Amino acid sequence: MTHDHTGSPGEETLHDHAYLHAHGIAHSHGHVHANQKAVINRLARAIGHLEKVKRMVEEGYDCSEVLVQLAAVRSALDNAGKVILQDHMRHCMVDAVAAGDMDAIEDLCQAVEKFIK
Repeated sequence: MTHDHTGSPGEETLHDHAYLHAHGIAHSHGHVHANQKAVINRLARAIGHLEKVKRMVEEGYDCSEVLVQLAAVRSALDNAGKVILQDHMRHCMVDAVAAGDMDAIEDLCQAVEKFIK
């Protein structure tokens, strides 16, 4: 997948994705990621929590406390994934279906299946 970004970090950016489907057919589409900043913030939060978990393990913290922090990491990642999924459905999928790219629906189904495992 390639990106040609314009604008500064955190602002809405229009860019093109070149994507090769599992069946070998490529498509590309340009769209705006309205929630890019929210996703980046959630990922930064997850990274911060994960770094804290690593320090806790290194310093011999109680297992229960480590598990609570791991739950925070999982929650931050899940929240980032939800925002990405919503954005994808509202923009990418609408554009793909309008362009007749029905394979995009199958790709989304496979991605959702992996995400919710």
